[in-house]
Parts: sequence; structure tokens; C-alpha cells
Amino acid sequence: MKLACGWPLGVVDVAEADVARFAKAKLGDEFDTNNDFAKIWRRVLSPTLLSGLTTRCAGIMWKKIWLPSTGASSGVGEEITPEMCVETSVPFQIVLTVLRSLVDCFYVINIIVHFRTAFVAPSSRVFGRGELIIDSWKIAKQYLNKGFWIDLMAALPIPQVMFWVVLPNLKGPTISNTNAAIRFIILIQYMQRLFMAYPLSMKIAKATGIVTATSWVGAAYNLMFYLLGSHVVGGTWYLLSIEREEACWRSVCDQENSISCIYSYFDCSTINDPNRTAWFLSSNVTTDCNPNSSSYYQWGIYGPAAQFGITSGLFFNKFFSCLWFGLRNLSSTGQNLSTSIDIGENIYSCLIATIGLILLALLIGNMQMYIMSATARLEEWRLRRADTEQWMHHRQLPQELRQYVRKYDQYKWVATQGVDEEAILKDLPTDLRRQIKRHLCLNLVRRVALFDHMDDRMLDSICERLKPTLCTKDTFLEREGDPVTEMLFIIRGHLDSYTTNGGRTGFFNSCRIGPGDFCGEELLTWALHPHPNGILPSSTRTVKAISDVEAFALVAEDIKFVASQFRRLHSKQIRHKFRFHSHQWQTWAACYIQAAWRRYKKRKELAELHLKEHNGLGSFMDLGVNGEEVSGSQSRSGSGSAWYAARLRMSTRSNGFGSDSGLMSLQPKPAEPDFYED
Repeated sequence: MKLACGWPLGVVDVAEADVARFAKAKLGDEFDTNNDFAKIWRRVLSPTLLSGLTTRCAGIMWKKIWLPSTGASSGVGEEITPEMCVETSVPFQIVLTVLRSLVDCFYVINIIVHFRTAFVAPSSRVFGRGELIIDSWKIAKQYLNKGFWIDLMAALPIPQVMFWVVLPNLKGPTISNTNAAIRFIILIQYMQRLFMAYPLSMKIAKATGIVTATSWVGAAYNLMFYLLGSHVVGGTWYLLSIEREEACWRSVCDQENSISCIYSYFDCSTINDPNRTAWFLSSNVTTDCNPNSSSYYQWGIYGPAAQFGITSGLFFNKFFSCLWFGLRNLSSTGQNLSTSIDIGENIYSCLIATIGLILLALLIGNMQMYIMSATARLEEWRLRRADTEQWMHHRQLPQELRQYVRKYDQYKWVATQGVDEEAILKDLPTDLRRQIKRHLCLNLVRRVALFDHMDDRMLDSICERLKPTLCTKDTFLEREGDPVTEMLFIIRGHLDSYTTNGGRTGFFNSCRIGPGDFCGEELLTWALHPHPNGILPSSTRTVKAISDVEAFALVAEDIKFVASQFRRLHSKQIRHKFRFHSHQWQTWAACYIQAAWRRYKKRKELAELHLKEHNGLGSFMDLGVNGEEVSGSQSRSGSGSAWYAARLRMSTRSNGFGSDSGLMSLQPKPAEPDFYED
């Protein structure tokens, strides 16, 4: 398999055409890093995850493997016995070997994958994104010349070879020096893996933009780096403590100048040798090399290890004691260290102080950055609110207005948490932005009956142009007579919508709108006009929020686009829905019904009066359908006064409140929307 330019050790950006060509040419033999398998590979099989320098949940999973394996690298498998010799626990050594071998397998897999990882030729980056190299020989040559040997050194099973091949075959007086050399070789390889992990995490961040998904995980990630450094310092201190105890034994051996004392006695493999037993009984090594009872030897910073029996204690006692030593001295930059005149000890103390200063600065800086990023929006909102309070005080706004401003600011923060959704969507590609808008708004738009029967293409166009709007209680969204700038579709909350028909005395119409309703339909009627002018229509109603309201808004320019879509809908159903859900049409219809009812009542009263007069005074001409004229002549047998009474009643109707134009003149009929193309 070949990984197409996505492994964190060599992440580059390539053109989509090159990736497509690469996948098409190598399908079945190669795989692309954009798929799920490659993502899992990078996050789970990366050696960084196995070294304890992981991100997200994988770090917890591999931490149990990492801790014992790093312990093997640090040499904690060795310990001092009461017989003044160094021995290695075989069961513990087996466990460490198995765990270390599992870790090494992932480093080997990493090398194999690198030989199958495509790359972008540096010479081709002059123009565009460069050419993707997929030739296996060129990939191998590039890797061999760049990072193969470093990865190979990190993958070598040095501890296993030393534990099971070299150490069992060592004999003679050189065994002590050889043990020390082997311990430091293992430590050097461990340090190499440690230093490889930090650039790898930087490349992951460069390729993906982030190392961790959340700020708190990022803070924990950097804290883990610091603890890892403390573990390395503590493990090194443990190794040097064993070295210092062996140096004390050799010093006592040289001081006694006895031919029966040889350095090989300090290895526990000779503990049953009769000559060693005789030397041990006659020697003062147990007294002179005890820092609690003798000042013969200068222990320096390694005194606590021998004084408290750390080098001869249980594993977890040794592990946490060494970790505490490293953490304490890195945090204090070595100020607690009391060194002897030994050169190596002073160099080690200088390294502790330097590394502690660097790691502490990195930890504080990164922790502060991650923690501040977690509260950045809250702090920004707090500062903006303080500026708002200062501005309101400077302008001497009344308390009522100040309370409205505070309430809106608080509601906006609760609803959005300081996230600018429009800015986020604006930076996305058009197709992706359309899909997100569809996911967020489609079901809400369908709740508006006016849009319920539209096709998906038109709904997508509407959703793409909707903008979220928030308003608090007692906020006026529209005022009667003001220009209408946007059409609102209510998602949550309730509003009062009322009109006085231009402030006429005795006229008041009110209704309540809520989720699924809309307001500002005058703008849609204006946009549907075949030849709309540039003057926005005036609002016929006043809309006031009676609770916190969330809505989507279509501004005038977007309404024009929606109107052009409406004109293609030669549907009476859409026209009916617009009339039915328009509060302006509802008001006109209510006034029309009231006027018709009053006309009916007047016609009925006049008909009854006519019937009574006809029976008592004579015959009159029937009233017209609208009651506007009377025809006929005077009754043959009636008096002329009846005719004059009828004329007087008709005159009163034509000039009074019973006319057709009486009530209807108070509320004009809304403009008919033009749903048809020009």
C-alpha cells in the first residue's frame, strides 16, 4: 500500500487533479489519506501515540503501554541488593521486553509506510502546488536520503539485544563498566525517540491546523510533555544513582587495596562465589557506602537515592520517587540541588536547570494560550460589555434604555456564545455553505406555510439567503409607517402585530404571531411588482416582541431574488396561501366582512320598514340590490307624504354610515401580488 501524501512526517498539499490521477492509477495498490482508514492509521498507528505524546483519546489508550516501556529504557529494571551488587529482575525484564517489542513493531511499520508514501517534488513547487511523485523507486530514494537512518536507529531493539544477548555473555572485571555503557546506550535511544516526537506533533499541527480539538485537551497535552520530561530526568537520576553507588564500592575496593576485591563482585551473578563472600565479610563497604552512617563518600544529588533505599525498593516506589525528583527540580530549575565537586554531576545539574527553564516556559506559555483560548470569547464579551457600559454612562442614557441594551447583549451571548455564524459560513465553499444552510434552515422554512409546497431547489435558494436575527422582549421589529427593510420568519417566540390604519380614530386591529408565521409581507408585494421602484414600502402594521424571539430574515435584495422565483410559480395555491397568512390581507378581509354585514343589516331594516309602509301607506318601488336607488311612482291609493319619507331615508343612507364606501374606506384593499412573469 502507498499513502498518498498525508503521513504526518511529510505532510504536503497537492492538487486535486494529481490526487485523482494517483488514486485512479493505483487503485487497489495504493490508498489515499483522505479516507477514514488513513485517518485511523495516522491517529492510532503513529509512533508518537505509542510514546505517550498523543492527542485526544488515543493517548489514554496507549499510555499504559508507554509507561512500562519507557521504564525499561530508563533502566528501572535494575536495583541494588543488600549484598552490595546490582541485579536485574528476570520476570520484570520479560514484561518490559514484550511491551518494548510491541512498541518497536509500530516503528518498523512506520518505516514500511514511509517507503510507500508519495511526496511532492520540491523542484515542482515553483508554480502551483507541485507534482505528486508516486514512483516507488523515487519515493525510496527520497526517504533514504532524508529520514530513514534516524527512524532506523529509533526502531532498533537495543534493550532486547542488550538484556538477552550481551549481558548474559559478559564475564570478568569489565562487566560493571559494560553495564553502565549499556544503560546509557538505551537512554540515548530513548532520548532520540523523545526528541523525534516533538517535531512530529508540530507537523501534525501544520497539516491539520490543530493538535487537539479542545483547549483543555491541549493544555493536558502540554502538561503531559512536561511530565514526560520529568520522567526522563528522574530516570536519568536513577541510573546515575546506581552509577554513584557502584563508584563508592569501587572506591572502597581501591582504598582497601586488597587482591581479593575485584569489580566483578558488584554484579549479583557472583553472589554465590566463596571468594566474594569472604571479601564481603571482611570489607567495610557496607559501612563506608551508607550515607546515613558515614561521610566517607560525597554523594551530592544522589544521596537521597541511597539514603532512602530508592535503588533497592519496589518498582512503583522507585518510579514515583524518580518522577517526583524530576518534576520538583524541573519546576524549581534545579535550585534544590546540592551538588558535590564531581564534574559529571555538575554538568547533569546544569542540564536540569536549563531543560527545566525551557520546559517550564513552554508549559506556562502553552497552558496560558490554551486556557485563554477557552475563555477568549467570554473575555471579549466582558470587555465589550464594559465598553458599552462606559459609553452609555458617557451619553447619559436613561436607565430604561440601558436595561434594554444589557438584556439584548445578555440574550445574544446566551444564544450564540460569542460565535459569529455568518463569518464561519462565509469562509466555507459555496456548495458546503449551501448544504449547511439547508441542514439548519430547511425544516424551519418548511414550517412557514407560504414555502411549504415549493420544490427543494427553491427552498435551497431561500435557505442560502436567510440570516439569523435575535430580539428581546418589548423590541419593535416594525413600526407602522416606517420603511420595511426585511421580511422575518419567526422560529421561536411570540410577537404582537397591530395597526391603526394610519392613526385613524376608532380603528384598531391586533393579532399575535408565533413560530411558523412571518411579517413584512409588504416587501414581498413590492418586490413582486412588475416594475418596482427604489423606494421601500411602508409598514402597515407595528410588530412588537412579547418574548425573546429568534427568526430568520430576508433583506430587500434577497427578497427580489425570492420574488423572481415566485413569478415562475403559476399557482393559485401559492396566491391563496399568501393571502391567507398575510396579516394585511386578514385585516382587510375582516373590515370587508364587517362592512358587508352592516350593509346587510341596513338593507334588512329598510326592507322591513318598506314592508310596513307599503302595507300602511301605499305602494312603493322595490329597493335596489345595493339599496342605492328607488324606482316607481306614487301609490294609487296612498298619500304623497309616504313618497317623500322614502326619499328622505334614501338620502340618509347615501350620506351616512350605511353606504358601501363607509367602512371600506377606512381600510384599503392590499395590492395584489404579481405572481406572473412580465
